Amino acid sequence: MIVLEPQVQKIIIEDAVEAFPDECCGFVFGHEDNNGRRFITEARVVKNVKEGDRRRRFEIAPKDYLDAEKYAEEKQIELLGVYHSHPNHPAVPSEHDRAAAQPFFSYLIISVNDKVPGPIRSWRLNDDWQFEEENNHLITF
Repeated sequence: MIVLEPQVQKIIIEDAVEAFPDECCGFVFGHEDNNGRRFITEARVVKNVKEGDRRRRFEIAPKDYLDAEKYAEEKQIELLGVYHSHPNHPAVPSEHDRAAAQPFFSYLIISVNDKVPGPIRSWRLNDDWQFEEENNHLITF
């Protein structure tokens, strides 16, 4: 289960709408409890550095990833995953998303249709390297 603080949801939505028609991307941070619930308390926007079609793909610069790891260590929180948008497509991971995914991370995807934000859904790789939705919807508090 993912628990998403309202300000994190706001950051993701604003980034997705502003980046439209391109994909946006960023990192999510927080902590995981003993029951496997992930509490997302922070999000950091990063630049989509994908060369070519940013409307269908995103790429995070290695330096941004290293900066995110350093930030988590300094703040004593966990880097729990990545968010990105799907312009004019559902919030369901693509095969490209799956091939680039890493174990442990949550992958939050927001659908944006003509600058109108849709649902944010969260996915994780299972033991067979396939995405499973973490829960039916994100809970905000």
